[in-house]
Amino acid sequence: MVRPRRAGCGTKSRQDVTRYYLGVDGGGTNCRVRLADENLVTLADAGGGRSNLQIDNGEPAFRSISEGTRQVFAKAGLDFSETANTYACFGMAGGRLASARDAFAARPWPFAAVKVYDDIDIARAGAHGGEDGGVIIVGTGSAALAVVDGQRYQAGGWGFHIGDQMSGAILGRELIRRTVEATDGLVPGSPLIDAVLTRFGSVDAIMDWSFPRDERPAPAAGGAPNTLLGRAPAEFGAFVPMLMDYFEQGDPVARELIALEMGYVETYVRWFKARGVAKLAAVGGFGARLYPLLTARYGSFIVNPRHEPLHGAVILAKQNFAA
Repeated sequence: MVRPRRAGCGTKSRQDVTRYYLGVDGGGTNCRVRLADENLVTLADAGGGRSNLQIDNGEPAFRSISEGTRQVFAKAGLDFSETANTYACFGMAGGRLASARDAFAARPWPFAAVKVYDDIDIARAGAHGGEDGGVIIVGTGSAALAVVDGQRYQAGGWGFHIGDQMSGAILGRELIRRTVEATDGLVPGSPLIDAVLTRFGSVDAIMDWSFPRDERPAPAAGGAPNTLLGRAPAEFGAFVPMLMDYFEQGDPVARELIALEMGYVETYVRWFKARGVAKLAAVGGFGARLYPLLTARYGSFIVNPRHEPLHGAVILAKQNFAA
């Protein structure tokens, strides 16, 4: 909420006060903060800890951004009191729910005003310099967002268990499944399958790996003493660089899996085009490696990101709170 100030004797009017814009790229494992001037020229960057809004009701995110803000003002050589003339935009992991965004924006921030977005919004704004267009995030997870004539459209991003079809985590899991099936003789193998099997040592080891056990004693009424736990999405996604390397070498199984990936992408491309999207960018580590395939299939519809998501947050800060 913007806090108005009165211009008094010996003080500058609001119109004469220098304005600053602060952007936050709040990731699940780390937080990045950028301070920019009125022309969106970067004055300083800083980093911090995890900042997912779904972790401990956003408390770690609040601490990370607060500390990052102090760091970025110090690096820029500005007194911290200038936060009162600073307009902030946060793009947050775990920010899909409006209730989580609103609650986080209502915290006691020192800024003139704050707007909280889902992290995909700042990725899209950065990719297109704040202009209309669509973006797919293709990393450990996946999601899609477009803005066309001021209308916002969002799909995906529902997490590893029920969504994230384009993600590295889903494709990595498919690679592990394919390795087990090939070892059983159900489907053909390939050098990629051999490499995965060599990494684990045996299919039995793959099974053990897929269900790590919580060795902590269970409560008396807790049932089985060891609870079966699933591997985290990032642990499956870690196999994508290997898959892409073998794909580029012509491995047949890698080609089948990338064809599966491109089928998922095609579903989203149709969704974008049905909503009038004229240009699409991809962000995320896996998305960057897919660019040759994307441009070969979709031509000029695919564009390179103009800015990183962090700068997208700064762009949105100015768009929301321009003087």
